[in-house]
Order: sequence, then C-alpha cells, then structure tokens
Amino acid sequence: MSPSAHPIYARIAGTGSYLPQQVVTNDDLVKRGVETSDEWIASRTGIRQRHIAAAGELTSDLALQASLRALDAAGVSAEEIDLIVVGTTTPDLIFPSTATILQHKLGVAGCPAFDVNAACSGFIYALTVADKFIRSGAAKTALVVGAETLTRMLDWNDRNTCVLFGDGAGAVVLKADGETGILSTHMHADGSKKDLLWNPVGVSVGFEVGEPNAGVRVKMAGNDVFKYAVKALDAVVDEALVANGLDKADLDWLVPHQANLRIIEATAKRLEMPMDRVIVTVDRHGNTSSGSVPLALDEAVRSGKIQRGQRVLLEAFGGGFAWGSALLRY
Repeated sequence: MSPSAHPIYARIAGTGSYLPQQVVTNDDLVKRGVETSDEWIASRTGIRQRHIAAAGELTSDLALQASLRALDAAGVSAEEIDLIVVGTTTPDLIFPSTATILQHKLGVAGCPAFDVNAACSGFIYALTVADKFIRSGAAKTALVVGAETLTRMLDWNDRNTCVLFGDGAGAVVLKADGETGILSTHMHADGSKKDLLWNPVGVSVGFEVGEPNAGVRVKMAGNDVFKYAVKALDAVVDEALVANGLDKADLDWLVPHQANLRIIEATAKRLEMPMDRVIVTVDRHGNTSSGSVPLALDEAVRSGKIQRGQRVLLEAFGGGFAWGSALLRY
C-alpha cells in the first residue's frame, strides 16, 4: 500500500463546553408555579437541575465559549480552522446560520460554516459531516459544536416538557490523523413520527398560532418517544459494533444523549455496561438537545475518565425522529 493510500481519520484533538450561569432546580420550578415536585421529576427522568441562558445570551454566545475552550484544549488557533459545523435547533436567527455568526465571533472568515438541524441528534449529525470532510481531504481541522437555548421555546405551564430541558453547548476540534480517531458514524431518520416530538411553528407553516409566540413550544408524546428511542438506540449501537467487528466488551465508555436516565440505563443494560462506564450528566444539565453529547464528553475528558486510546461510543436520539451513533478511539 502506498503512503497516500493510508486512511485518514478525524481525531478529537480537544473538547470544550459551556453552561449558562443561572441554575434552576426542580424545587425552583415548583416555586415558579409548575405543578410538579422534585421527587416526581427525578424519579421519571433523573433530572435535578438545569441551566438557563440569561436574557440576551444567544446560542452563538454559548457556542463561542465552548469553542474557545475546545480550541485551547487542542492547542489550535481559530485561524487554523477550515470548517465549522454547528448542530442546533435553536439558531440565533433564521439566517445567517449560527455557524457563520460563531465564525465572526471567533474573528475569522473564509472557511465554510453552516448549521445542521437534527434536533437532539444534531451533534452526531454535525460530527458525521465533519468526519466526511476530513476523511475526503476537504478539511484538515474542523470545529464541531452542539449548542442550544431550548428553554426559549418551552411552555412553562406544561410539566411534561418544561422540566426536561436546559441550555448549554459543547464543542470538539477534529484534526486529520493517520493513526486513530472516529472509526465510524451511523445516522438514521424517520419523518413519519414527526408529531410525537416537534415544534409546530416555522417559516413556511407560519409563526402565528393564536397569541404571539403561543405556538412556539415544544410538544412531545413522552411515552411513545421513550419506546422508539430505546429500540432505535439499541439498533444503532449494534450497527456501530458490527461495522467495526467489535463486541460489547470492547467498549470502554458510553457517552449517551442526556434526555432521560431511564433511556440511558436501558441502553447500558443492553450493552451489558456497568453504569460507572456510562457518562451521566442529565441530573445536572437536563436535556440540552444537541449540546448534551459534547457537554458530557467534555466533562468526561476533563475529569480524567476518558483517556487517550480508549474506545468511546457516542449516541443520540431526537425529534424527526433522527438518531445516530459515532464510535471513536479517543
């Protein structure tokens, strides 16, 4: 095999994350008038608190802080970035993309920058896109971000949804590597399940639903979403293992989407992985949608849990339905 025929991998060179300063506990929600309790929320979801963006704090602001930390961890300057992909379902504006706004806030220009909207799977989708760019040789150093201000579109009177979500951002810097990195990614979607988890307003459908902003609210059929999520994640985990000729025991860490502790535990059980090898942040972050996987990954890396050379499986499931996984050697 000639030197040029060696595969190119996209290796995570650095991770970063950012959470807004304001913390809202379950008890705080009760004090705000939500008909619930800490015990009710925690027993059903595992969530104890979440972070909420301050007034005027935008998705791009969260993305910027996470990106700066990832760049610093990677030892990479913003000028070296030749691709920016942001997974988000809560962009600053309809256009331009949050990625281009982030690019400007980083003080650079010229490289391609765009958003990917796959709801809670946004980071996995964005990571997959960047991986393909690097594997093809079209990029050498990519910034991939998952960032959300999902609390801006919650109905604070709907206890079935308002207790679940939080704001936050996570980022990774990918560098082309001849030895190791992302081994494979797997993406899927099923648009027929749209009405089970969605926001019913938009540009072509129209924003006006009753009173101004009255319809800009997340709507979810929780039990149905739970059942589909568990099955889909089981399948996409198996798909990743089969594609790489690996067994469950070959995995060192599972970094799942942080939506619900019961879904996380069901996936871990399917993998026969003890929970001490599963990264869990849902209790403190809530569901930060596309921000959840990179937030959890960054925490695991910075705490010293995930070490270089270990096999890590990332997975997520969200509205669309859209779901996916990424298997990597960190």
